[in-house]
Amino acid sequence: MNAPRLFEPIDIGGLKLANRIVIAPMCQYSAVDGRMTDWHLIHLGHLALSGAALLTIEATAVLPEGRISYADVGLWDDATEQAMAETLASVRRHSDMPIAIQLAHAGRKASTDLPWLGGGQIAPGNANGWQTVAPSPYPFADGENAPLALDKAGLARVRDAFADAARRAARIGIDAIQIHGAHGYLLHQFLSPLSNRREDEYGGSLENRMRFPLEVFDAVRQAFPADRPVTMRVSGTDWVAGGWDAEQTIAFAQALEARGCAAIHVSSGGLDPRQQIPVGPSYQVPLARAVKQAVSMPVVAVGLITDPEQAEAIVGTGDADLIALARTILYDPRWPWHAAAQLGARVHAPHQYLRSQPRQYRSLFDIAGSAEN
Repeated sequence: MNAPRLFEPIDIGGLKLANRIVIAPMCQYSAVDGRMTDWHLIHLGHLALSGAALLTIEATAVLPEGRISYADVGLWDDATEQAMAETLASVRRHSDMPIAIQLAHAGRKASTDLPWLGGGQIAPGNANGWQTVAPSPYPFADGENAPLALDKAGLARVRDAFADAARRAARIGIDAIQIHGAHGYLLHQFLSPLSNRREDEYGGSLENRMRFPLEVFDAVRQAFPADRPVTMRVSGTDWVAGGWDAEQTIAFAQALEARGCAAIHVSSGGLDPRQQIPVGPSYQVPLARAVKQAVSMPVVAVGLITDPEQAEAIVGTGDADLIALARTILYDPRWPWHAAAQLGARVHAPHQYLRSQPRQYRSLFDIAGSAEN
């Protein structure tokens, strides 16, 4: 029996990953003024023991007004940097898993309440609310407070904030950066003709709509150490007629690759309430496949990937180079262990957990975890 492709190592822009399973960024809505809390230590700490190859910190705002909610993590000043540094230092004492961060700005989808409190927009002037910004002065949904269109000075401020956050991430030892260009947030808002109705050099044609996201990528790539990878997450389609689609995603991916992008993570949707998403197992994999056929850089597939055989098929057939887990690994934080057992592979486990190895899977744990305990 051939070794499972899912557990083969891979190199992402010089970062060596032990397998093809990455943990996607997942917002926890548990920060205080952008600062990580004990919840993040618990959350990131247990995922760092999962046996996956890479842990990605949730969408991290580069400016206070770029947060999705008032409880989002940020990396815009010394206080947010210090809180994150302390959290990561604790995690790294017990895990050598590489850690990436997703840098983000929510644009017109900012200033919302917590999901378990309804998640609705909070208007400026109300507690925990602020004025949002976007490419054009059109709200995400009818009845919401309209964003302010970013002028040239505003564009420069956002771009510089991404670069500054990248420098802070480098200082605290982050291994890779993912720039958030998906799910209807600011950079996706520039890409899609549904949300970008500008009449200057940042709107109109595909080249113009890609201009600001590419400027942000260039700024981050320049600010982050050259030997550490910078990647991008995109929505492969808006799932709305006349919006962003797979063909435009391919053009954007090719432009990113030409600038040194180390990998691209293909998700979908989030930009327009009219979206009609055909949700089902692997429903976004065709988008990843289309991008992979057009670029050489590694492609990450995500979305309702829950079964080890399903994940192995995605990677083994070449639809994508890696798979990302989000809700799946929240529900089952040892999913990579279980996948390795089912597929006949090996996975790293901490010494404290060695005795948990089931007798029927005596070769499950790798050499670092092979001794009896």
